[in-house]
Amino acid sequence: MDSLSATAMRASHEQSIGLSIVMILAGVLAIAAPLVAGISTIIWIAWLLVASGAAHLAYGWHARGHGRLFLEVLISAIYGIAALFLLFNPLAGLASLTFVLVFYFLAAGAVEIFAAFRLHSREGSGWLYFDGIVTLILAFMIWNAWPSSSVWAMGTLVGVGMLCSGVTRLMLSMATRTAMPA
Repeated sequence: MDSLSATAMRASHEQSIGLSIVMILAGVLAIAAPLVAGISTIIWIAWLLVASGAAHLAYGWHARGHGRLFLEVLISAIYGIAALFLLFNPLAGLASLTFVLVFYFLAAGAVEIFAAFRLHSREGSGWLYFDGIVTLILAFMIWNAWPSSSVWAMGTLVGVGMLCSGVTRLMLSMATRTAMPA
């Protein structure tokens, strides 16, 4: 391997480690300040809704000759109303999303347990039971404390996700370090 390729690999490796550390720090911050992370998530979702609404509006304008303008404007308005609700009422949006999250966890936990039951004779099926039970416990924990759980649930889950992704990327980067040429 030529020195330019090795240099590029080392630079990429260093960037990967750096980004991993940023993800870990962001995850720790989100866990430490879950309300801020939760509201930030809601605001991010609101802006995604604005962008989606604008895309529907643009599509409707371009497809207006095919009778799609009214429907696309209507869909765009629905996106816009939802976005405005989230932007002007982020705490209510956070409580609503947390409520939806409870039902997601209930459904996901039930499906994991059902899958574990169906695959109980296979190696590793115990992990499906574990995943399903933990997911159901999480759903009940959030549900029992709702709406006050809205203050911590979303931000904590976002933080844990970022932390896990950062640690995973860091471990992969460190593992590839040994495979790199000197």
